[in-house]
Amino acid sequence: MSIINPIKAVVMTAALVLGLSVFALALGLFLAGFTPAHASEVKLSAGLGQSVISTKGGKVYLRLSLEALAHEVSENRPPINIGLVLDRSGSMRGPRIAAAKDAARMALSRLGRDDVVALVAYNHNVEVLQPARQIGSHETFTSAIDRLTADGRTALHAGVKEGGRQVERFMSDRRINRVILMSDGMANVGPSSPSELAKLGQTLGGKGISVTTIGLGLGYNEDLMQRLAQASDGNHAFAETPEDLVKIFNAEFGDTLSIAAKDIEIVIEVRAGFRPVRVLGRDADIDGSRIKIRLNQLTALNARYMVVELDASSSTPTNDVAVAQIETQYLDLQVGERRKTIAQINATISDDKVKQEASRNKEVLSEITTQIATERSEKAVDLRDKGDLAGARKLLQENAAYLKSSRGIYATGEAPASAKALKELEQLEQQSATAADNLDAKKWTKTRKSMRYQQHKAKVRQSY
Repeated sequence: MSIINPIKAVVMTAALVLGLSVFALALGLFLAGFTPAHASEVKLSAGLGQSVISTKGGKVYLRLSLEALAHEVSENRPPINIGLVLDRSGSMRGPRIAAAKDAARMALSRLGRDDVVALVAYNHNVEVLQPARQIGSHETFTSAIDRLTADGRTALHAGVKEGGRQVERFMSDRRINRVILMSDGMANVGPSSPSELAKLGQTLGGKGISVTTIGLGLGYNEDLMQRLAQASDGNHAFAETPEDLVKIFNAEFGDTLSIAAKDIEIVIEVRAGFRPVRVLGRDADIDGSRIKIRLNQLTALNARYMVVELDASSSTPTNDVAVAQIETQYLDLQVGERRKTIAQINATISDDKVKQEASRNKEVLSEITTQIATERSEKAVDLRDKGDLAGARKLLQENAAYLKSSRGIYATGEAPASAKALKELEQLEQQSATAADNLDAKKWTKTRKSMRYQQHKAKVRQSY
């Protein structure tokens, strides 16, 4: 037998194996371009409003930004666990209860078989229309919604508490756990103050359950609804008319379906020479030089940022002084693992005013301006509540002027702020000007609700 044939066979086999390997590699590279990423990387960015600090010290603003990358809403999204809580008290009769039913049906249509849903309705009593379970068929849920009628008073606290209890039955790190409350009235049965509802929101938020509150019409207590949402790191919206309700529910479920990370903890270690003062617009634990901030969730639709106010002590000129180290830990819902990111922020100490001015970060400053303007808006509400219309109007007009001036500065020169940031400043300017013109008794109810809604959106970076 010739030795050539066996050698030829070996060579052909090797060539075939090599060819298949190359083909598999090429196929893998080809498919990689079309396969959505399953890991939801969170990008942590940190920047100072001004990175060259005066030797005299003073206020220093640090902006932290969290953004979910490589995430898309798809069939592989994490399942959600929702407690849908609907007000069916007497004030909901007519178009309002009809709109609430339409919104609830729309919400259910966006959910899949593996999602968990509970339906809770309340007037002076609480009724579990459908206990929490995987949705499977929508028919049972829609039938329960169809049977809803409106009468009686408003046991809002009990309704939300039961919604939270239903969500707890299927609590999971791999699920998005949320209560969604819709109400058009004042809580008048059981605990009914903003502080009592904020405490309930804090309890649910501590368990990993956020509460979204949607106020319909002009009769609900916006302080109660906003504080309940804020305490649990949830959303808040004002639906002026029944027609607005379906749009808001649609936006809320778009937000819910795009959650990329949850159970987020941010720890900021402030270095010597700097002292933490406060976090604008958010609750935070400050212990000496350490700041802790907790967020329930991060969506792929918008970045969340926080502004920290520091006090810099006077110092001699120096380069690359450490300001803070920021560590963020979060649960990646796509892979079910905890991840960590670390950022270091440095500054220069100098009495060179030209360098100080050149170091201003206009994008960061625009976001700091948003939070300062929001605080002023809240102070204007307090003044109007005390009957000081002139003081509230003056503060809102000054706020509009401050926003206009800031927008002009941040839009020009080298490295201007982004169009998105400038647009937000313009919107806040218009909102302050409009509110200043609508403080009289006939218009104040609507104006106040709009202002609370806008303030909440700005503080928690709500996407709708």
